[in-house]
Amino acid sequence: MKGGFQGMQQQLTGILLLIAALGMPSAALATDNRACKLLTAAELESVVGGKLSAFLGSTYGTGDMCTASSTTVTVMLRLAKKEQAGAAAKSVDMLRKMGARIDFKTFGLITCSTVTPSRHMQNYGFKTACSVSKASEVAAVEVRVKNQKNMVSIKELHPLADIMVGRF
Repeated sequence: MKGGFQGMQQQLTGILLLIAALGMPSAALATDNRACKLLTAAELESVVGGKLSAFLGSTYGTGDMCTASSTTVTVMLRLAKKEQAGAAAKSVDMLRKMGARIDFKTFGLITCSTVTPSRHMQNYGFKTACSVSKASEVAAVEVRVKNQKNMVSIKELHPLADIMVGRF
């Protein structure tokens, strides 16, 4: 039995190391994560209408992500190289094919969008996002809610994208 426990312990240690190597969210990473510095909790809370959890930072490829949430909203901040941003166009196409309505508004360097899911996509939630390109990077703020009544408008989110411009 002792050997079995040690084997399970080694497997668990290997899994934890794999999770760390894949850049799973970690509260400790939030202080070093550039995406977590794009906006403050107070700035976000004024738009989403409530207190958010602590930021959790993670890394994917050469980009950074940072998330926070409340009972009604999930906020994601992203900072990535432009070449990774190409996946966004594929996502838009896929969502449209699934019946989602996607609306865009552009304000100079800032592009904002809303995603209203089709009836069979209700678990996807309602999303408002704004992104800005600068040099070789793209920064984005995304707010996702479960109910349309809690949806953040582009008019509310756009000023936060203006703030991000000066922070990366």
